[in-house]
Amino acid sequence: MKIQNCPDCKSKLKKVQIKIEDAETKAISYQCPNCDYFIFEPETTLKIIEEIKTKESPLKIKQKIIKLSKDRLGMYFNKDIIESLNLKSGEEILVSVPNKKKVVLDIC
Repeated sequence: MKIQNCPDCKSKLKKVQIKIEDAETKAISYQCPNCDYFIFEPETTLKIIEEIKTKESPLKIKQKIIKLSKDRLGMYFNKDIIESLNLKSGEEILVSVPNKKKVVLDIC
């Protein structure tokens, strides 16, 4: 992608490298110094998407919800999950519920 002029104000776009979370490669962006216009270089964007996808480890295991006591439910962690995350008994986790179909656990 060659450096071009801003389609909004016709100023020369500035090439900027942007650090993307979970990616080693920096994204190349062309930004206008006078207005808010910016565009990402398609080649580096695709490379970063692939890089992030390869880092994902989609360990998905079907688990059953168990009854712990009268009005408490729970679940056991499979040994593969325990080993993968190096979990220890007594560790704390943060539980968030972004929607009715998803529970997210963050290890403290």
